[in-house]
Amino acid sequence: MIAADEGFHGALGAAAARVEEALADFLPADDTALGAAMRHAVLGGGKRIRAFLAMESAALFRVPASQALRTAAAVECMHAYSLVHDDLPCMDDDQMRRGQPTVHVKWDEATAVLAGDALQTLAFDILSRPQTGLDPRVQLRLVQRLAEASGAHGMAGGQALDIQAETAALPLTLEETTALQGLKTGALIGWAAESGAILGRSQPEPLLNYAAALGLAFQIRDDILDVEGEAEVMGKRVGKDAGRGKATFVSLMGLEAARDRARALVAEACENLKPYGSAAERLRQLAHFAVERPG
Repeated sequence: MIAADEGFHGALGAAAARVEEALADFLPADDTALGAAMRHAVLGGGKRIRAFLAMESAALFRVPASQALRTAAAVECMHAYSLVHDDLPCMDDDQMRRGQPTVHVKWDEATAVLAGDALQTLAFDILSRPQTGLDPRVQLRLVQRLAEASGAHGMAGGQALDIQAETAALPLTLEETTALQGLKTGALIGWAAESGAILGRSQPEPLLNYAAALGLAFQIRDDILDVEGEAEVMGKRVGKDAGRGKATFVSLMGLEAARDRARALVAEACENLKPYGSAAERLRQLAHFAVERPG
């Protein structure tokens, strides 16, 4: 397996630039606090890993880039909504995100709630617009699966479990933490991967299996960075999980075992890409990048 190289980083950067441009067109351009807060939450930051995954999975099936760009923009809006709400005082109470003040700090809590709500609905708006030029059945499948990935049986459900765990009598077990993160982090990553197969009218199982391993590897790296990362590089507070006594892969396994588990998950993710041959090389490199990234 080949680790992420300069070619990969160039492709990731180029995809991020294209998605940024598309997002700027989709977001409201008015001068209201809501519009400004939405743009602040989405534009000018982030690695766009979920968007890159959506675009690269679509490329496996020779889906037109213009269609894949819409799924990429949609998943970034959904991801941004989750971050805005996660940062709220009633959730993680974070002051910084991507090196900038969080939305509720720059504006207020009510604006942050509404900006997150509007970004969530914008994701579905992007997918359902007639300008996408998609078969309505494909559009419906994309919308349905995104709703599942982001709702009570996906990302929102995982966040609820995370909140409940903070006041539980006993810390979560490794199995419980894995299941929680499979929802909170993994479900949206899974949709990004699956979206390419939906657009390509192909079976999504290999990509879903790839994404399940990728999502856990990504979360383990996040847990490691929360212990040994630098706030300046991360663009947000570090050490918060330990400060709140949360069960993480590092607290449950230790640093070295967590690193080993992340590497094993990368191998598992890449194994699931075998049906796609060399066409999936960038997805393989993405899996390596997930556990190598500095922030």
